[in-house]
Amino acid sequence: MTSVYFVRHAQPDKSWEDDRTKPLTPVGLLDRKEVTNLLIKIPIDCFFSSPYKRSYDTIVECANAFGLPIHTDERFRERQSGENGHSIELLQKRWNDFNFCEKGGESLGSVQSRNIEALNEILLTHKDKNIVIGTHGTALSTILNYYDPSFGYEDFNRIRYFMPYIIRLDFSGAKNIGKQELLMVERKY
Repeated sequence: MTSVYFVRHAQPDKSWEDDRTKPLTPVGLLDRKEVTNLLIKIPIDCFFSSPYKRSYDTIVECANAFGLPIHTDERFRERQSGENGHSIELLQKRWNDFNFCEKGGESLGSVQSRNIEALNEILLTHKDKNIVIGTHGTALSTILNYYDPSFGYEDFNRIRYFMPYIIRLDFSGAKNIGKQELLMVERKY
């Protein structure tokens, strides 16, 4: 069995304009210790992450404790936001139609496709390992939807303010055979 520990990043600094380099807040930096405290008890074999700073920085302390590198993969990045991309109406519209995207944005279907492609490669090359993947709320939600199509807007909205958030998905080959939420720290932006 392969276990993948998806770690949604800790609280980011919303005042930071560049999404890719957005750092964690001081609270987020403290909360990542909860990530390390939970994962250090598990024999982790490898670490992967979105290249975005907040995801990488949420798991770096843990990777360092294991003496392991973090492999970044562009396919695990967050959804590209477009014009006016954060309204409740647009969030719901995207969840109702995975092909919809606002001008300059990326559809949830596209996010899901690239994330699942990267995950399947990892599952193929790291069979029967314990894997950590640093990720984002929307990206992770599309992965959860892929394995459970009933996961929708309400489920996304429930975890939206969990920063950090850890959920373990278990696999036999590429087939998802179980999941368990392990850590939920509720933080507002």
